[in-house]
Amino acid sequence: MKATPQNRAWSRRLLVLVAVAAVIVAAATAPAVAAKPDKVKVSKSLQDKAKGDPNKKIDIIVTFRTPPGQADKTDVGFRGGSVKREFKSIHGMALSLPAGAVAALAKRTNVEWVTLDVPMMAMGGVSAKSRPADPSGPTVPTTPTTYTGAGITIAVLDSGLANHTDLKNKVAERVNMVEQDNFTGDRWGHGTHVAGIISGSGASFKEKLYVGVAPDAELVDVRVLEQAGTGLVSEVIAGIDWVLANKDTYGIRVMNLSLGHRILESATVDPLVQAVEQAWDAGIVVVVSAGNYGRDGSFSITSPGNSPKVITVGSLTDYRNLDPGDDMVSTYSSRGPSLIDHYAKPDLLAPGNRIVSLNVSGSTLDTLHPENRICKSPKSCPYLELSGTSMAAPQVAGAVALMLEKYPTLTPDTVKARLMRSADGFADHPFAAGAGVLNVSAALTEGGFAFLDALSPTVVREAATDTLSITDTADLWGNDYWSLAVLWSDAVLWSDAVLWSDAVLWSDAVLWSDAVLWSDAVLWSDAVLWSDAVLWSDTVSGEAALWSD
Repeated sequence: MKATPQNRAWSRRLLVLVAVAAVIVAAATAPAVAAKPDKVKVSKSLQDKAKGDPNKKIDIIVTFRTPPGQADKTDVGFRGGSVKREFKSIHGMALSLPAGAVAALAKRTNVEWVTLDVPMMAMGGVSAKSRPADPSGPTVPTTPTTYTGAGITIAVLDSGLANHTDLKNKVAERVNMVEQDNFTGDRWGHGTHVAGIISGSGASFKEKLYVGVAPDAELVDVRVLEQAGTGLVSEVIAGIDWVLANKDTYGIRVMNLSLGHRILESATVDPLVQAVEQAWDAGIVVVVSAGNYGRDGSFSITSPGNSPKVITVGSLTDYRNLDPGDDMVSTYSSRGPSLIDHYAKPDLLAPGNRIVSLNVSGSTLDTLHPENRICKSPKSCPYLELSGTSMAAPQVAGAVALMLEKYPTLTPDTVKARLMRSADGFADHPFAAGAGVLNVSAALTEGGFAFLDALSPTVVREAATDTLSITDTADLWGNDYWSLAVLWSDAVLWSDAVLWSDAVLWSDAVLWSDAVLWSDAVLWSDAVLWSDAVLWSDTVSGEAALWSD
């Protein structure tokens, strides 16, 4: 339950009592983040990649202090490189450049940051232990409402949208940003599944069992992932560029990104974070999956979900019965705080486990996992069951469409604030559950306004006092109505038995120890945490380890 005005005041007094465990720090300005580098302007991952043969070409993204001009492009060519893409949402370019030229390029006065153009991954897949579903099984949770998302357009940046019966007359435009082909459609099957969660009509079964959250919302298909469910950061940024250039033409108010990549740098210099924040500032509500690396524990949020502005969604395993007590944060759902900047993420949860939505016959997911098909006849399987934070994010995107239909003038910040305040409190720590579980009905009746940016709070360990500081959203968002004690709920946040217990999360000896957590040699070392062989290997993120609860 959310706090009432009376017990909200009680909660504020309680803060003093739990000061040994944590303190709420008022913030009149933006939250503290990792400082932008003054001298080193090349990401550690790129530095490592550039070692060895100086002539090998590397795909990189360069951001500039001011829009790059002809002199910047000429310099790239002079150093043996080529410009692959120029971006409009950020002052940046995607380049192919010899490894030996990276350091020299970074020394140019106008260069802000140089990093790898890394692969993006879809954040949904098939549960390894899933049993064949049936038409009465788990599906998109629906909430009775008179709103349907009519008049709202949602851009889906994913693997494309197929010509599925349930999407008939819903796709306003299709564009392709994938470099290697000009295909229009969905060979992977992921984007169509996501789109069905948002606005599928349910027409493939006469019973209309599988209807999207906002069935009358229109969609724009921005293809940024290819047949294997991967793409490049540069392709996603190019997709965001297109959305920004065409948002007024198609009435795009929401953008869903059920994808991500491991965090390589601070959000303050991450090109993808900068791009989604440009979309946010342009009035587009950006909804992002939290990531599927929850089994790796804290700091597993993926980019661009580490942006303090966007709505980052974790996955709830909801057994669809009358007992909410057996619901849980999906084991694969990534936990916060975000690496490097320590933003409190995810912002909220939505059901993401064993979600039934649209199937693309012959797609990669359909072909590899026929046991997860939902069929009305041996020859027709229009639906498929998938799990992941990819399936949770579009439920929030659909809910946003309903909110914007009812209140067309809402800003992205007010939408985020209302979603978090109206979420159902959940008995897990906020770095797993955020503000709680999406409550569509409550979000549609919530009436508060965020007059400042609704930034996700920052977590700071005060080494001198052995306490945690968490930026109070009452100060960050400009009103006590948005107090962190309300958003995160008394029952979860302030309970000694849940969040502040030394044995659970905040013990200096376990999580926040200088010798364990903050040590460069332990946490931040590429060889320990971010090694491809340890964290990001197929063994960890593969279906056998990742998807099944």
